[in-house]
Amino acid sequence: MPNNKQQGFSLLEILIAFSILALSLGILLKIFSAGVNTAIIAENYTTAVQISESLMAKTGIETPLQIGQTTGIENNIYHWQIEISPFTFNDDQIDTKILPAELFKVKISVHWGDDMLSDRQLELTTLKLLNKSI
Repeated sequence: MPNNKQQGFSLLEILIAFSILALSLGILLKIFSAGVNTAIIAENYTTAVQISESLMAKTGIETPLQIGQTTGIENNIYHWQIEISPFTFNDDQIDTKILPAELFKVKISVHWGDDMLSDRQLELTTLKLLNKSI
């Protein structure tokens, strides 16, 4: 006696399974691409911090502490600016003329990106001392 019962999947079941698979793969692809984008952004910030810290270390040692601005480009991607200004105390009781050193505010800005939507910026600020000439 032959068994007339068919086994297997219908065409509709296969189409539904492929649709679910396609949606799942699309979602997974978006998740992984977002992770890659985040890693690239983190790498760019790390590079910008390294450039900023390097410029900060050079300022006052390799390059003199002179009031004004200096600009430059690293790797044709990272545009930097060093802004040096005298630091003033808010306390009127401090006579800066008798101090043995001058205090300068050093602000370093690094920005990168292709357009206004993806433009990113990092800014570091510190104070540096310069001995007064006697």
